[in-house]
Amino acid sequence: MKSTVPNVLPTPQSALRGGLISLALPTLLSSLGSSITNVSLPTLAQVFGASFQDVQWVVIAYLLAITTLIVGVGRLGDIISRRTLLLAGLGLFMLASLGCAVAPTIWWLIAARAAQGLGGAVMMAITLALVGETISKDKVGRAMGLLGTLSAVGTALGPTLGGVLIAGFGWQSIFLINLPLGGVALFCVYRYLPQTDPQQVTKQARFDFVGMALLGLTLALFSLAMTLGQGHFGSLNSLLLLGTAVAASAFVWVERKVASPLVQLALLRQPILSSGLLTNMLVSTVIMTSFVVGPFYLAHGLELAPQQVGLAMSAGPLIAALAGVPSGYLVDRFGAAQMISLGLLGVCLGALALSMMSPTQGVLGYILPICLITAGYALFQAANNTAVIKQVGIERRGVASGLLNLARNLGFIIGASAMGGIFALASAASDIRLGSAAGLHLTYLVAAVLAGLGLLMALWSQFYRRGQPATQE
Repeated sequence: MKSTVPNVLPTPQSALRGGLISLALPTLLSSLGSSITNVSLPTLAQVFGASFQDVQWVVIAYLLAITTLIVGVGRLGDIISRRTLLLAGLGLFMLASLGCAVAPTIWWLIAARAAQGLGGAVMMAITLALVGETISKDKVGRAMGLLGTLSAVGTALGPTLGGVLIAGFGWQSIFLINLPLGGVALFCVYRYLPQTDPQQVTKQARFDFVGMALLGLTLALFSLAMTLGQGHFGSLNSLLLLGTAVAASAFVWVERKVASPLVQLALLRQPILSSGLLTNMLVSTVIMTSFVVGPFYLAHGLELAPQQVGLAMSAGPLIAALAGVPSGYLVDRFGAAQMISLGLLGVCLGALALSMMSPTQGVLGYILPICLITAGYALFQAANNTAVIKQVGIERRGVASGLLNLARNLGFIIGASAMGGIFALASAASDIRLGSAAGLHLTYLVAAVLAGLGLLMALWSQFYRRGQPATQE
């Protein structure tokens, strides 16, 4: 029987709020899934009698599944109903969470986490693509800001919530908590989101399974090359990078040959889209620097206690959460292009300030530039996501959303590996306090250069945009 769900959301504020909640809850769940397990690793190692190297895969499996599959599920959302796919992703996420909670072995748990990552990839890619279909054009920036806020809240809340749940109810509770939250999200998506009908040309397209497999292999090899070795780049990492190059070449060759490619390579030649993706990766690399370098500098350079380090590290995520919605309002009010440049300027200035900071300025001298960086990042994300999603046609918004999330994840991976390596190299001094300060200065100098490159690309894209006709919304 044909669905009676309307093709557009009703106009009352309650329906608009319902649509926003339907997009926000999956975003919160996917980000919570990536951060809530970190605090459980010592407990899981003890429960399952697993080594630290084995138990790390509880975290890696989730992130690897998202990174390798997110573009593919985004493209799938272009071919079938995005609402249906989001419901399926939520259902898989909940089922995999239950599988995690009842896992009898560590490898069962790791496999269930990979399945949970597939559900998380669907939620991350499809919610972003659905913004353009469920929210009016003049409020897209606000919706993007809200999703950014919920993503930051999930990331920041995860370790604290995980610790409380494990202490009170056992390690299984960090996975079981997803069942009631997922149930509410399922209801909201079913009740409030429109049943979309893919474009006729997209409905007739075949899904590019070969392209998805090759892209997934490329991303998996690259991710492993950047994460294995615990900061020591050896022959295995080199072989993995060589495999990455071979798999990437095969992917490009296949995409040029197939009638309905996973990623239209011509899409990546659009200056606005390519600039948005590259800048997103650069800025995400800068953001990851604070998570990698910050704890070492605060503990060794400023000699703070662990509790004080935790409080100082929470400043950035808190600012990102608070800045998300106001950033969206600014994007709607002044336009995405100007806000992209302003956000990148904030990131660049904050990183430059940290590259010149003296330990004598204390913890405040560290926190203030970090707050500027994260506020700039929140503004950039809301503006950049809005610009990219508006730039592509509705039939390609799923894959564009997947590419945006992929660029961000690759930036995080590169930041954790490369920026961590730069800090380790620069801080190799006999005096650990002076070494940490030197490492911070060089690392954030590199970060400022990366943010500056992103700003130049954004300004070039803005100049290009002025000469273009209005894009399809």
